[in-house]
Amino acid sequence: MFRVVQRSRALLWAAVALSACVTVDPTVSHETLVSDWRDEIIYQVVVDRFEDGDPNNNYNVDYRKDASYHGGDWQGLIERLDYIEALGVTTLWISPVVRNVESDAGFASYHGYWTQDFLAVNRHFGDLRKLQQLVQACHDRGLKVVLDIVTNHVGQLFYYDINRNGQPDIVFFGGGGPGAGSQNGDQPSSLRRSSEWDPEYDSRGVQGYTSLGENGLAPLVWVNDPTINRTPPNPPEFRNPRWYHRKGRVTVWESPGPPIDYVREQEMLGDFPGGLKDLATERDDVRQALVRVFQYWIEVAGFDGFRIDTLKHVEPGFFEIFAPAMRAHAKRLGKRNFFMFGEAFDGDDDLLGSYTHGEGVDSVFYFSAKFQVFDGVFGRGAPTRQIQRLYEARSGLVDGRPRYGDRPKVDGPTDSEGVGLTSQQLLVHFMDNHDVPRFLSSFPDVRVLRNALDYLLTIDGVPCIYYGTEQDFAGGPDPSNREDMWSSGFRTDGETFRHVQRLIGLRKKYAALRRGDVTFRWSTDHTGDEADAGIVAFERAYGEQRALVVINAHDSHPSITAEAGTAMQTGFAPGTELVDVLGGGDASTVGADGRLSVMVPARGARILVPAAQR
Repeated sequence: MFRVVQRSRALLWAAVALSACVTVDPTVSHETLVSDWRDEIIYQVVVDRFEDGDPNNNYNVDYRKDASYHGGDWQGLIERLDYIEALGVTTLWISPVVRNVESDAGFASYHGYWTQDFLAVNRHFGDLRKLQQLVQACHDRGLKVVLDIVTNHVGQLFYYDINRNGQPDIVFFGGGGPGAGSQNGDQPSSLRRSSEWDPEYDSRGVQGYTSLGENGLAPLVWVNDPTINRTPPNPPEFRNPRWYHRKGRVTVWESPGPPIDYVREQEMLGDFPGGLKDLATERDDVRQALVRVFQYWIEVAGFDGFRIDTLKHVEPGFFEIFAPAMRAHAKRLGKRNFFMFGEAFDGDDDLLGSYTHGEGVDSVFYFSAKFQVFDGVFGRGAPTRQIQRLYEARSGLVDGRPRYGDRPKVDGPTDSEGVGLTSQQLLVHFMDNHDVPRFLSSFPDVRVLRNALDYLLTIDGVPCIYYGTEQDFAGGPDPSNREDMWSSGFRTDGETFRHVQRLIGLRKKYAALRRGDVTFRWSTDHTGDEADAGIVAFERAYGEQRALVVINAHDSHPSITAEAGTAMQTGFAPGTELVDVLGGGDASTVGADGRLSVMVPARGARILVPAAQR
């Protein structure tokens, strides 16, 4: 093992022209821990906000500001693994670990998305050895670790010298127009402001400009300010101006209605707002550099998967190269079933699915369900028929082909029988995360939160819980939704914590709730006083196991899976006695025709399994 690691390290170092040596622990474990990712429950943490375990790395910390570093680190996570394990989650997703631009415009890089050095750790969180200790401590408990990575951009490390004066300016074009009440018609009224750090998108590339007119592409100027880590990127290859699109900031979000082709052009070629410079990932040399960088992180720390940031801002073809290279490298190290899922912040199933086609990523965050189901149905009271419609429509939109049909069955996520899983089976469901307001911020009734959790932890795919949801955190948009976890006292006796814990326990106990096929048995367009208003029911079947989930999303009255005297059809044999393993409700017996009426209180849920399987 030592010789293999040393040889791989040497090749990597030569390939990316590293200027400094990093100690690699040859004892890092690369064993396969996952046989089926549907068995996993992901827990997302923002490292800086979870727990402060080492005060020695608390520099530039300011607890008074939501946008500053607060001191959380990898040692803090190690010290709180008992809490994480008590909740019942099985996979820890940690925020990016690489060195970042320290601060920009009064905001700190505590989140980790402003890469300055792809191959160095962020010292706010500890050193490389501490990161390795965290991963190993998780593995010792059977917890898997997913690393958050960014392939789309680097931090704000250069500016566009639009006026060619060698300094970053705010440039104004046009006139301010006449003052209020003035009759002066000689002055134009349009005034355009452009920051040389973050100018607006230009398909031609950001142009140099003075009062005498345009003068070609604006020069790219790297900044060298070591006090805030705003220095040219590492490895040095990333200092090549041709490795960046140089077209300026995406603006289509501010201008609704442009053609979809133009929207996609901006999304894939433009700088991410905030001056995050867009990498030219269609270039083979950029692709290979990013492959080498992230293969290194698998090797050096033993991660079990990647969560990939800003997925839709990279062309899908990049992941046809990147994803198989990660799988192959992980396999060479002895790690099978390496899982990659990405964040395409969009509710368009066609767009989401495009990133899973062919050799692409294994899965995506299912924003369609976030918008339509968690927010739409559970939050805003839309009819539950919307849940069934979305579920049934996705089969034609999100790529459903086996992810590993043309490769050895052990290359990626597979079920226990070794049959390749599809991206539909591996969709990552979530209610909130660090990019959207907390669920309770938008819908401040904890009954609604727990009701939505009932669905999150019983539907198919891979559920993801954002840290603090179990503690009823209710922060608004970024950065308010990145609260300090230690403010909760890490209590394990709260009702929402216990509710999540109970649901996870049932998901673990009953394979049908993790791996089972889904058949909707009842949904409704009713949202008022009708008997079935707010009710949704689905069965999950896996082998000989079967479970029936019935959820009532109505705010004020009990609802039943029956209408006009007709009860819900089930897949259970007549006479089967079903027991509620979630709430301890009364037992139910399936009728002679396989039908069943289930009454559920407002904002309640029942999980029914055969008494013989209890």
